[in-house]
Amino acid sequence: MQCAFLKTEKEKLIYAPVRLKISRRQINRYSKNCTMIPEKVKSVLDQQGLEALEFEAGSTPTSEMAAAKIGCEVGQIAKSMLFKGKDGRFRLIICAGDKRVDNRKLKAALGVKARFATAEEIEAQTGFRPGGVCPFGIYHRPILSDNSLSRFEVIYPAAGNDASGIPISFDTLGELVKAEICDVMS
Repeated sequence: MQCAFLKTEKEKLIYAPVRLKISRRQINRYSKNCTMIPEKVKSVLDQQGLEALEFEAGSTPTSEMAAAKIGCEVGQIAKSMLFKGKDGRFRLIICAGDKRVDNRKLKAALGVKARFATAEEIEAQTGFRPGGVCPFGIYHRPILSDNSLSRFEVIYPAAGNDASGIPISFDTLGELVKAEICDVMS
């Protein structure tokens, strides 16, 4: 079975079998063989000798669900959140799954007041859908990494979809994405 990823007008990625007439049940059975990790993430993983953990589609969109699937603490899930500042600039912040953003600390770190990006802005700015934002392959946006993740030996950012996680150390992730260390969580 071959796989294709097609873009619709709304630029959503849709899984579709190519040139085969098969039932929905057969699609579900065969879809396990098709990778859902975006190419820009796979290339970084291959270059660095890293491997993503992959699960059934839609199984890791929240920190709690990802931790349950992976079998780790919620804090080990590295949330990648996109913010838009009042200055119009977007910034990606990687932080622990068990923490919340402290707006005062966020403003101090960014130098401007900021809000969460909308789902449309997230996809347009990162190429990833909410619940699966991966810090790999995002070269045109500043990336900050909250020190709340440094308490763990292994953390798990998403691999570009809502069904994955990448086991990696805090320091290695920071080096790979050239993240600036910050303190914006409470």
